[in-house]
This record gives sequence, structure tokens and C-alpha cells, in this order.
Amino acid sequence: MGGRKPPYHLGITKSSAVRDGAGLIGVKGDGSKPHTHGIGDSVMAGNGISGFWAVLRRPSAKYSLLSLLVVGFFGGIFFWGGFNTGMEATNTLDFCISCHEMHDNVYQEYKKTIHYTNRTGVRAVCSDCHVPKDWTHKMIRKIKASGEVWGKITGSIDTPEKFEAKRLELAEHEWARMKASDSRECRNCHSFDAMDVERQKLRGSKMHKIGIAEKKTCIDCHKGIAHKKPKGMKEDEDE
Repeated sequence: MGGRKPPYHLGITKSSAVRDGAGLIGVKGDGSKPHTHGIGDSVMAGNGISGFWAVLRRPSAKYSLLSLLVVGFFGGIFFWGGFNTGMEATNTLDFCISCHEMHDNVYQEYKKTIHYTNRTGVRAVCSDCHVPKDWTHKMIRKIKASGEVWGKITGSIDTPEKFEAKRLELAEHEWARMKASDSRECRNCHSFDAMDVERQKLRGSKMHKIGIAEKKTCIDCHKGIAHKKPKGMKEDEDE
């Protein structure tokens, strides 16, 4: 035939053409190899977000997979350590009373209760009653607490008068949260299973037996155990 020979000559067939990790190696008519254009080159020619994500997904040509895994592993440890340390710092008593709204109001009431000082020396701080222990519920509670930060910024309870005006609303929200979780935070220390009601005082023994029989939860009867009851609240006999 008088036309041009196909590019696969000089003993090279289609089946012998080799595809490397980046792209197909073609062969010129004189048998030499042209410049190869890999997948990475074509992606890098793109612009914007698609090109950025393509770079992130592209395998590293400089660092080994082992190096990347080691760096990622220790980086994750340091990140989690810092995050967890910061999270636990927000659970301390000092952090909770660092704003005057808490220090000047509920903290002063709390110091007069058995949860603050008692014969055994075991103290339950704010987070023991108001922050779940397990990670999932703790994160949910922390996210919801952002509303409390907004209240601090806007000054919704920054005076004793404003605090008293909202005390019932704030208390009812917390009572509802505790009842919905079957007083989960209370039961970190107290539980019917661990109680020997026969060794309790007469009134306590009687009420706990009723609570067990009626499947009551702690907050049903122990509102005001650490803070004074708000004005206008419904007592159990009124409900």
C-alpha cells in the first residue's frame, strides 16, 4: 500500500504498547517515545475546586505511604489530646463559675447544699449533674450549651433581677432534660439497685419504695436539691 504506515510498526504491536502509572506510552513513526502526559498533568490543567481535590487525591510522589500514615497517626493523637483537654477544662468548677452570672447566683446556693460539703468529703460539681459522661451525649450537651454563651453575650441574665425573672424557665428546661434521660447524671452516683432502703431514715425509705414501685426518676422528687426552687413552680401535688 502506498499510504503512510501505521504508528505500530518496527515490530511493535498494539498489544506491546505499555501503559504506565500515569498514561499510555505511544510510539512515533521513528520508534522514539514522545513526551507522556499523565493523569496528574491533565488534572492539574483544571482550575478551581475540582483541580484542588484532584491534587489531594493524587498519590504522593515524594513521601512513602508509611511516612504519611505515621505522620497522620501521631497528628491525630495530638489533635485528639488537645481537643479532649480543652473539652475537659470546660467541665471544671472553676470554669463554670468564671462568669458572675453563675458565681453570684446558683453557686452561692450550691455551696450550702450536701453536694458541695458533706461528712464523706465527696463533692459533686456542676458538670457531674449537668454534663453527661458518655461522649455522644456530652457532645450534644456542649453544642446546646452554645445557647448559654449567647445569653452571656446578650446579657439576658446579667443582673440578679434578670436571673430571677428567668430562673423558672431555665430550671424547667433542665428538669425536662434530666427527666428525658431518666436522671442519667444523678444515677452516676445514685441508683435504686444499690440502695438499701431498709437502712434509710423512715421518710426516705418510704418515698424511695414508692418511687421504685411507680418507676419514678430522681428529678421527679428532688427538684431544688442543689439550687433553690424558683417562684411559681408547680409542686408535685399540684401537677
